[in-house]
Amino acid sequence: MEANACAPKSQQAVWAIEFEKVSKSFGAHCVLVDLDLQVRPGEKVSLIGPSGSGKTTVLRLAMGLEKQSRGYIRVFGESIQFDATGKPLSRAQEARTRRRCGMVFQQFNLFPHLTVLQNLVLAPTTVLRQSREQAEKSALEHLRMVGLESKVRAYPAQLSGGQQQRIAIARALILKPEILLLDEITSALDPELAGEVLDVVRGIADEMKVTLLIVTHEMRFARDISDCIAVFDAGRIIEQGPPDKIFTNPKSERTRALLHSLLSH
Repeated sequence: MEANACAPKSQQAVWAIEFEKVSKSFGAHCVLVDLDLQVRPGEKVSLIGPSGSGKTTVLRLAMGLEKQSRGYIRVFGESIQFDATGKPLSRAQEARTRRRCGMVFQQFNLFPHLTVLQNLVLAPTTVLRQSREQAEKSALEHLRMVGLESKVRAYPAQLSGGQQQRIAIARALILKPEILLLDEITSALDPELAGEVLDVVRGIADEMKVTLLIVTHEMRFARDISDCIAVFDAGRIIEQGPPDKIFTNPKSERTRALLHSLLSH
């Protein structure tokens, strides 16, 4: 199988994010095995498969929340661990490289003692060193983007789960990442609230140039939004290609069985 059946390597000089022979083990348990995955700038790629197949680990490695056991990860051609001479990056260099990625988690992870506005301005003022005025202006723009400018002074406990997740998306975007990592962002929500969140992501995909790497069990959403689908099983990509090809004519019997299981829920 091609390393990326959606974008042959000869057609892309610098990938937004690239995994080369990446493996990850926790003790004796190997969760990723020789992963080769390339994502083009602006591309929307969904990772699907059963729970425990390694999908979330891919996002956590990209964000620097875990370190790979073997292999290389590059963001826009730059290693997230080593400099051009092969030396490990300093903490400052790592932070600068990984700032090009933003992540939204299954749980909303908002600070409960801070208002929506305070949650949003915290990172721009501390990480980007923006002035309070500049950060608040940006926060309001991003709240409008997710349809929640009226909740600026609310606390997380006063919001629905869907609203909290939309705030979490705005908080990730306010740092202007070039790659947005979405990890099962609707798994904690009922269908109506999940639909609100997915509509926000669709709007982001349509209006922004940000690259999206999405872990989801929402098959209709994955099919609608993605340029490419990567099917995971037991720590490996077993099939990869455009959504229509994966959903209507999968090559692998295992892919067919996985899709049947995912679509029946």
